[in-house]
Amino acid sequence: MERQMDEVRRQLLATPAALVVANHAYGLFELAAIHLSEQPPKLDEARLAVDSLGALVEGLTGRLGEAEQPLADALAQIRLAFVQISGAQGPAPAPS
Repeated sequence: MERQMDEVRRQLLATPAALVVANHAYGLFELAAIHLSEQPPKLDEARLAVDSLGALVEGLTGRLGEAEQPLADALAQIRLAFVQISGAQGPAPAPS
């Protein structure tokens, strides 16, 4: 187990931090999408994931390298999906 942890640590050190952060951001996008696709949608859970994605993408402007524009596009898409789905469910505040 210790050897595996050392290997994971070595791989992380060899990977640019922007790539690791971008992968986590994509995970937040997926998390939001999963909660929005539930019947009924889990809007509070989706809102947290969308807001977290926004905090990362907007808070790290200029620092995410190649992933920045695709992440900004993904953020816009998931925000739109949230607004559309929450509107179909009745009044709910949009994510920040």
